[in-house]
Amino acid sequence: MENNEEKKALDISTPESLARSIVRILDEKLAGDIRLLHVTEKTIIADYFVICTGSSTTQIRSLAGEVEYLIGEAGMKPGHIEGLPEANWICMDYHSVIVHIFNEENRSTYRLEKLWEDAEEVDIKGSLTAR
Repeated sequence: MENNEEKKALDISTPESLARSIVRILDEKLAGDIRLLHVTEKTIIADYFVICTGSSTTQIRSLAGEVEYLIGEAGMKPGHIEGLPEANWICMDYHSVIVHIFNEENRSTYRLEKLWEDAEEVDIKGSLTAR
């Protein structure tokens, strides 16, 4: 997400496009093990969960900051952000999309993918860069 054309390319018009844009941002910032869960049929709190891992508190804060900045540039601010000071698990609420950025320890402890295993996991290969 280095230039203005890429920023403008972020689509936030639907919950799915917002979630995919967030996945793309996280991937560009080298987040680990990114998952996108479609939870509409499982809960009223959101349509999608984006889950990823950061390798350090610095990277976790950086991931959250980049999502907040670029999605904000596209026209949407988060309703709430939780966990920034500690940066072990940052939760960003974009109403229809909730972003969970974990350190490895908390991700393996809370296992959101297991908790929401009956939710549909969305194929995000087309949203990821080839590395």
